[in-house]
Amino acid sequence: MVIDLKKSGKIAIFTINRPEKRNAMTTQAVQELSDAMVEFRDDPSLWVGVVTGAGKEAFCGGADVDDRVPFMKAHRYSPWAIPPTPMRGLTMWKPLIAAINGLALGGGLELALACDLRIASENARFGTPEVKLGLIPGWGGTQRLPRTVPWCKAAEMVLMGRIIDAQEAFRVGLVNKVVTPDEVMPVAMEWAESVCQLAPLAVRAAKEAMTRGSSSTLEEGLALEQSFGAYLLGTGDFAEGLASFTEKRKPVYEAK
Repeated sequence: MVIDLKKSGKIAIFTINRPEKRNAMTTQAVQELSDAMVEFRDDPSLWVGVVTGAGKEAFCGGADVDDRVPFMKAHRYSPWAIPPTPMRGLTMWKPLIAAINGLALGGGLELALACDLRIASENARFGTPEVKLGLIPGWGGTQRLPRTVPWCKAAEMVLMGRIIDAQEAFRVGLVNKVVTPDEVMPVAMEWAESVCQLAPLAVRAAKEAMTRGSSSTLEEGLALEQSFGAYLLGTGDFAEGLASFTEKRKPVYEAK
């Protein structure tokens, strides 16, 4: 198994475990990632996911070229043959946190972009070097990166294959926080635990509203926001949140 899935309370931890290959993704690894993400999505006891790579050199160095290129060429006109992932094809409203412990290149950066919050090691590097191989990013890099950082910076990374360091990634808004290598997972888990203290249905509704609203007009987004607000007013989580606020105690949410 390349993708290790561990559960810690309400948190799912996904680890790409090929440190000897900079955690490069094989075709089998993509299938394993898809299966693990579906398991996380469908498990009501899991509320937040943390994605990381084994070792301290790489989060994910992208695709394993020797393994993936033959598959990609064989299925270039049959995208349905590619397992669904948060990068493309798998709807995921539970929040994901990327614990970026090193290189995040190509598909590795695209995996990080598919997460909602990103904690980076000060040794991390980010890039989409596919044009150097005669390709373009194929897991959402041409779409998510320009929606995350300024257009000119995205163009520099995508069109020129430029790699940026962690501090520049923080400066342009690609990551939320830069920490020492030893702090990456502890901080990511701390953030995940913080999210787990909040009303899970509200967190998921907020993520869905943000995601769907980003490709809508403002008017459509506001209508979507209103509909989610109306739904949440009828949930047990809201009743518990209101009661705990009134009673000055810590809420106990059940995602109901």
